[in-house]
Amino acid sequence: MNFSAIIAVFAAVFLILASHRTEGASMVSLLQPSAIMIVLGGTFCAAIVNFKPSTLMNALKSSVDVFLDKQPSHMKVIDEIIYLSHQARVKGLFALNNLVDSIQDPFLKRGIQLSIDFNNPQMIYDILKAEISYDEEEELINSRVFEALGGYAPTFGIVGAVFGLIQIMGYIQQPDILAQGIAVAFVSTLYGVGFANLLFLPVAGKLKMNTREKILLKEVVLQGIVSIQMEESPMVIEEKLLAYLKYHNGHHSIGHKKTAGLYGTR
Repeated sequence: MNFSAIIAVFAAVFLILASHRTEGASMVSLLQPSAIMIVLGGTFCAAIVNFKPSTLMNALKSSVDVFLDKQPSHMKVIDEIIYLSHQARVKGLFALNNLVDSIQDPFLKRGIQLSIDFNNPQMIYDILKAEISYDEEEELINSRVFEALGGYAPTFGIVGAVFGLIQIMGYIQQPDILAQGIAVAFVSTLYGVGFANLLFLPVAGKLKMNTREKILLKEVVLQGIVSIQMEESPMVIEEKLLAYLKYHNGHHSIGHKKTAGLYGTR
């Protein structure tokens, strides 16, 4: 569970409400069902025009991962690659056929199966590289959906505000009612900007980061599979994968965990 993200959202909402209350304003003035209907209804209807309903649903489902914080275990997969490389080194590549069903990572499992079926590292590299590119594009669509939602929401917030102002123009001769009506009308703008900058755009950014982690792991797996096919030493493969992971992961801290002790265990 990504508690930091959940706490951040609730903290932001609390600070906004607390600031509103500190100014002596009524909390009821922020509860405008019609404004929510205009902002969220218009935003998602515009998204349906832009994207297929299935694409929108997939993006909404993927947003759950932002708060559950499901991150791939890079070191666990590297451990598995090193173990497989050791088995291939000792018993031969075809011996991995007995271990394929026990491989946890789907991409690694497919790559090892291809290595057993085809003794052609370049062909395997091309196939898996194409799959990585396709998967990356599929993953990025989810973040693009939320970026679009973040663009539509403020616009419909303005639409709601203008709609409210049009309604209260009939009370222009009554300053008290007019002032109250203007405040209520701009609640739509608050909803639009709030949903965009507190929810939609941050989720889009987090989904991009998650996609980067998933693609990075697949790149590491691809390097491992090709190295196994080329019968490189397990120790060399380990150093190569850890270096690759560290180089591409930049600011993340990558522990240099030696896996040589796992060669004899499984």
